[in-house]
Amino acid sequence: MHQPIQWHEWGEEAFATAQRENKPVLLDIGAVWCHWCHVMDRESYDNPEIAQLVNERFVAVKVDRDERPDIDSRYQVAVSAISGQGGWPLTAFLTPLGKPFYGGTYFPPDDHYGRPSFRRVLLSISDAYREKNGEVTEQARLVEAAISRSESHAGAGFAFSPQVVDEIVQATLKMFDADHGGFGNAA
Repeated sequence: MHQPIQWHEWGEEAFATAQRENKPVLLDIGAVWCHWCHVMDRESYDNPEIAQLVNERFVAVKVDRDERPDIDSRYQVAVSAISGQGGWPLTAFLTPLGKPFYGGTYFPPDDHYGRPSFRRVLLSISDAYREKNGEVTEQARLVEAAISRSESHAGAGFAFSPQVVDEIVQATLKMFDADHGGFGNAA
């Protein structure tokens, strides 16, 4: 990539580096079709001052959500649990073990739109990781619990019943208006 950020690919090497250097992971998930991803790239990741801050204090990992929807879906849940919203770009901060403890979406270069500047976020997160690691670890534990609940609900299925499908089809057919076409009234 052309950016001055030392990006790593998602994988064991990135997390081993974070553990060895005792740094949090900055996870950026975006897509080529995402307007705000390009804006954040241009405003923040192309900025040499921001790049130096990221390179010194974080292990930066970039993921394309279309190539790795599994990673995207997991961290979307985490950031939604943390901030109440998800989307792209997804900006998440993880422990060296990959556990999310803070995140958001787009962060502007300056305090704007009711959002803190990306620089301020980076400094706050890296300081908290170094100085309040117990609190960061506890936050990560709480977020992991939210992810686990979400994943357990997503995987909780019920046995497929052809009888239920037949009942749905029969109920739907009863609502069909054969004279005028469609479902329901024309009114």
